[in-house]
Amino acid sequence: MAREFKAGYEQDLPATPEQVWNAVATGAGNLGWLYPMEVEPRVGGKVTRSDGTVVAWEPPHHFAVRVSMDDGFSNTLTYRIEPRDDGTSHLRMGIHWVHTGVVDEHWDTKADAAEKHVGFYQDGLATYLRHFAGRPAVYVKADRGERTDDPADFAALRRRLGLADDTAVGDRLSLDLPGADGGSEEVVVDWLSPDFVGLRGPDAVYRFFNGSSWNWPIWLGHHLFAEDADEQQATKAWNAWLNGA
Repeated sequence: MAREFKAGYEQDLPATPEQVWNAVATGAGNLGWLYPMEVEPRVGGKVTRSDGTVVAWEPPHHFAVRVSMDDGFSNTLTYRIEPRDDGTSHLRMGIHWVHTGVVDEHWDTKADAAEKHVGFYQDGLATYLRHFAGRPAVYVKADRGERTDDPADFAALRRRLGLADDTAVGDRLSLDLPGADGGSEEVVVDWLSPDFVGLRGPDAVYRFFNGSSWNWPIWLGHHLFAEDADEQQATKAWNAWLNGA
């Protein structure tokens, strides 16, 4: 019996349709809010990282990617970008899973995670377009490796970041940056939930993911916009930080 999962997200974005298109449908744009994903610009084009295929390519209004697997699972991501009278845009983003093979025992967990991640990433898209649109980005990812289902692990990470129990979105704090040349940086809390923490600095967006919500590893995915950002050095430093070194 086929299983199906759908989730959608709509938002007004402080950018032109062309700027939104460049953010969601190009490799350079994806680095600023999502993760490394190169897109071959045509219907039938290849999409790296996910081994996906472009199934809609109508710049700057309609972009869609589909990933199909041998076990009967397919995942389609769709972006529809509409212009607004004031020169900004309205985005409708959708995710559609279909599984016609053997039922995945982790389906409900994956669906819950996907729906929550969509909201977090779409907020990251708005942050990128509002504060960093068009700036080249370096993407930094690190994880702890081992799975955890203990919420205390992410609570400890929040304390290391300087978040108090009463911290709220919009609050400012000083973030100690890892590495030999780290220092500290004033950041704004721009997302706060049991599952994710988002911080924004003058030249960076820092994203922390609570794997314990789904018995996954705790991990981070940052977007660095400083001209001297070094991907290899930053990845090494944040990996050491995340793993307690």
